[in-house]
Amino acid sequence: MKILVLNCGSSSIKYKLFDMDRKEVMAQGGVERIGLPGAFLKFTLSNDEKVILERDIPEHTVGIEFILETLTGEKYGCISSLEEITAVGHRVVHGGEKFNSSVLITQEVIDQMVECSDLAPLHNPANLKGIYTITKLLPKVPQVGVFDTAFHQTMPDFAYMYAVPYEMYKKYSIRRYGFHGTSHRYVSKRVCEFLGVEQEGQRIITCHIGNGGSITAVKDGKSVDTSMGLTPVEGLMMGTRSGDVDPGMLIFLMEKEKMDASALSDLLNKKSGVLGIFGVSSDMRELESAVAAGKDKRAILADAMYNYRIKKYVGSYAAALGGVDIIVFTGGVGENQCTCRASVCKGLEYMGVELDTELNKTIRGTEAVISKPESRVKVVVIPTDEEFMIASDTMTILQND
Repeated sequence: MKILVLNCGSSSIKYKLFDMDRKEVMAQGGVERIGLPGAFLKFTLSNDEKVILERDIPEHTVGIEFILETLTGEKYGCISSLEEITAVGHRVVHGGEKFNSSVLITQEVIDQMVECSDLAPLHNPANLKGIYTITKLLPKVPQVGVFDTAFHQTMPDFAYMYAVPYEMYKKYSIRRYGFHGTSHRYVSKRVCEFLGVEQEGQRIITCHIGNGGSITAVKDGKSVDTSMGLTPVEGLMMGTRSGDVDPGMLIFLMEKEKMDASALSDLLNKKSGVLGIFGVSSDMRELESAVAAGKDKRAILADAMYNYRIKKYVGSYAAALGGVDIIVFTGGVGENQCTCRASVCKGLEYMGVELDTELNKTIRGTEAVISKPESRVKVVVIPTDEEFMIASDTMTILQND
């Protein structure tokens, strides 16, 4: 069974083609700069060689056509025809309260996804473009939607409700939804397999740390709280997102800076976080280099703020869970940046965390226990694989349909 996974953003399309019988990735890459000058398709060959093909890509249909053409092409193709594709799995950012699991896409599902677009105006319309395009190009191929928010639908109401008038929840569905659910679901399950323990009975804190970041408290395999909220802005300090702020400050800024809602959204989503404090870049690799040089005070401040927010959430979720058995680091920073992991774990010895600092320095992007053998809490690095999770859900739904 060959399953194509698509992740359509506003100006990009990421893809992976899986042979699920062999659990192998046959092809992977992405289209970038859709609708902009200099658009291109970038992908990786089996020998790890990177290939970039430039083409005018005015919209998503052309981009997906380009991907399918390349997958079946004589030079770079890995399948003989599109008929080999059994199904297509789509990452969908927001499922609201309508979806608590992955679903086979029907017109009714599409209509409900459209209704959720108000909650994710930058993401859901782009995700839907991918679904519409596959419907047009491969009309007989079944499609499955896998929702970022679905894993967090097990949160209790006291964790997901905001303390605003209840009528706002009833009227606009204002509540905390959480995101990165596919990643949190994958790593919380995978870490138990890796450690040889059952999910039942485990109190796990999963830290998906990257340019966007979130933390989830997982009990018995289910999400009971997560740091992102109605939108991905809430929670941690991120590459360009502010994370938690005082709502009163926002009113203050709107009055002082004469901001409208659009300008405020731009400030919080695109100009804040690491970029806002560091002032140079939102790239954590650049920040790490600046911190190591030891001369840029704003870099040192941004790094300290970034790691401190993660530590605060780990501590609060340990309280919410009544203790913690496993802490997982994943995502681009969590998997690769030992300094972040060390900073977060420093000072958590009181709750049973004992990091093996020397081992931690050697781990980049590989599954590994980085806590000492005597540590009461296992600290583990688990590289995320959202695309495989989407492919796996797609296969399961097809087999059960």
